[in-house]
Amino acid sequence: MELTYSDYLKVRDLTNLQELRSDGKEHDEMLFIIIHQTYELWFKQILHEAEHLATLFSKNEVMKAAKTLNRINTILKVLVHQVDILETMTPLEFLSFRDYLDSASGFQSSQFREFEFILGHKQVHHLKNFEENSPEYIALEKRLNEATLWDFFIKCLGLNGYDIPDSACNRNFRESTAENKELHPVLINIYQSDRQLALVCEMLMDLDEGLQEWRYRHVKMVERTIGGKLGTGGTVVTEYLKKTLFNPVFPDLWAIRTEFEYVPNK
Repeated sequence: MELTYSDYLKVRDLTNLQELRSDGKEHDEMLFIIIHQTYELWFKQILHEAEHLATLFSKNEVMKAAKTLNRINTILKVLVHQVDILETMTPLEFLSFRDYLDSASGFQSSQFREFEFILGHKQVHHLKNFEENSPEYIALEKRLNEATLWDFFIKCLGLNGYDIPDSACNRNFRESTAENKELHPVLINIYQSDRQLALVCEMLMDLDEGLQEWRYRHVKMVERTIGGKLGTGGTVVTEYLKKTLFNPVFPDLWAIRTEFEYVPNK
């Protein structure tokens, strides 16, 4: 038999993955499950693209890197818009099946934590949400020890002849990316004289801003749905999520804004 659309995409398997804990009694549980399964699929694609982006930076393929960044940023916009769908469910409709979630929590999304780690937001305590030696734990620990997208971008700048300070080249990958003022003159020079790399810098800014936008929409959706109640993971979710707002993953690109000076074309 010839390959069919359904066989290629495993449609039957895919549409059988929605197991309602309420046995179908609560209408909105289906939406909740599908939205979050879709998030996980997009997280998988983002990680796939991020790994490709790291490779492109390593090979100094700047324009291909820009194209990949554009794809990641477009996916982030989709993630934000999915919050609109979730917000069609009222707080009472969510409460109708919330107890069925038991201790399941968004804090246990290992792929989102991987995304944070590869972007440079590394928090070792997140590993505690996963059983040691589980596939999720192993994958997350691997990301914790690896270079971030910012590290690969810095490598790319070196390949383009820029003098990168040792403090940026030889840092502890297990730590979150922090502002490095020694890099500022390099980045400002790029904005003033290198259109291609300046474009990539702006696309990295778009990525950073897109992540922050998703965080904001997420926290407001949670606040709108459960207010100050404890989440299913046992924490005051809104308070935790608010602490994640406005924390850039590429702090140097934000910091140099105050140092820019207009230089007219000669």
